[in-house]
Amino acid sequence: MPNFLLFLAASVAITVAPGPDNLQVLARGISQGRLAGVVAALGFAFGVIFHTTLAALGIAALLRSSPMAFQAVKLAGAAYLVWIGIKALRSHGLATAHERPSQPLSTVFRQSVIGNMLNPKVTLFFIVFLPQFVDPHGAQGVMLQMFELGGVFMLQTVVVFSLFGIGAGMIGAWLKRRPRLGVWLDRLAGVTFIALGIRVALRD
Repeated sequence: MPNFLLFLAASVAITVAPGPDNLQVLARGISQGRLAGVVAALGFAFGVIFHTTLAALGIAALLRSSPMAFQAVKLAGAAYLVWIGIKALRSHGLATAHERPSQPLSTVFRQSVIGNMLNPKVTLFFIVFLPQFVDPHGAQGVMLQMFELGGVFMLQTVVVFSLFGIGAGMIGAWLKRRPRLGVWLDRLAGVTFIALGIRVALRD
């Protein structure tokens, strides 16, 4: 797997950056406790399988049909990453995270999986993110590399989101005492996405 450590570092940075999924894990942990937060984390991580499959099949087919189209997707992806970075800079997601009503753990898991699967932005993100770390001429083949990267992304998502769920009560208390902290975390997320988008655009 080429650039494995870079991929892992980028994946962790993106997973930690404030977004709809980790905000929901955080909110669920705050409202229902640590176990509910971990269950939500597992649900969102499980949804990664769906998006990885769509990305792997789509990118592999695109690369076989037209290498130029593959490059066009990468440039479009770079623009998309910069756009969501700008959006994050203007957001106040963590600063306005609200508590959720209590629900059975099975419902929490199901809602997390379905919520992740039905988000087309996540599929688009995987389509533009995973190919940056794929070797088109590698012996393993593009599709296998994509599934490997997706598996690594899912595993680190389980770890990071579970830590979010476990520490949700403490994190929630911090946010209540320091509302500006959420704003700065959103800004950090924006810078992360913009930098990654620039890297994608400049990468050969």
